[in-house]
Amino acid sequence: MEERNLNAWEDFDKVLTEIRTQRQNSPDHAHSSLLFRGQEDSCWQLQTTLDRKIQRAIFTEYYRVIGSVRPLIETLTNTEWPIPDYPEVCKDAKDFDKFSMDLWCGRCPGYAYMAYLRHHGFPSPLLDWTRSPYIAAFFAFNKATVDSKRRVAIYILSEKAIKSEGNGMSVLRRYGPYVRTHRRHVLQQSEYTLCTIFDSEFRFQNYDSIFEPGRLQQGFCWKITLPTTERTKVLGLLDSYNLNAFSLFGSEDSMMEMLATREFDFKKNV
Repeated sequence: MEERNLNAWEDFDKVLTEIRTQRQNSPDHAHSSLLFRGQEDSCWQLQTTLDRKIQRAIFTEYYRVIGSVRPLIETLTNTEWPIPDYPEVCKDAKDFDKFSMDLWCGRCPGYAYMAYLRHHGFPSPLLDWTRSPYIAAFFAFNKATVDSKRRVAIYILSEKAIKSEGNGMSVLRRYGPYVRTHRRHVLQQSEYTLCTIFDSEFRFQNYDSIFEPGRLQQGFCWKITLPTTERTKVLGLLDSYNLNAFSLFGSEDSMMEMLATREFDFKKNV
């Protein structure tokens, strides 16, 4: 992972152009679009919400959990989420070749349902990204605390396909965007990555192992940091493009958040 510390928002587009040019000249990384992720604190690790709850969770055990809560979610939302039965997933997961191929081909069991859970805050092994660098910038700055000593981070991911995997090897997979799930998935131009490892069974793996030097690299990640003092400038610019909390979430709460930002952050006479 390459880190670049910038001092002004105006430098971001310049670096982005450099990265895109560098990527286009690399045959290993030119097969798919870049992904972006914004985090409000540059000191935070690149990790999933499930990682924060439990490390190296077993795939089938997580699937059992989301299957058990599904009836309650369907009752409240009046929406059905058809997913394979738990015994079926357990059976498939024991077949390394079949299950790894299913995951590679986008046939992650319950993917649409898992994406829905992720957008509503349920711990998830899916790490959410966006195809827009400016949506990532919004998420980086929106909740950031303005402090001259603090910085936000915007991650840029360029993944590449590998031809094989085996025991003890961390594997990064990319999912999206063509899935029917929560409307925020569309508004935020969302895609997701799933990091797994197989050591007698499939487990979720942390992202440090993907970019660790000396390992078989499946992608490259740039970490761009910017000072939080750029927050008002960046959010104001993005809002002029109609990129704000309401356009990305579409709820009453997000409209209130958008209006509050305009009235209290953008207007200096309040």
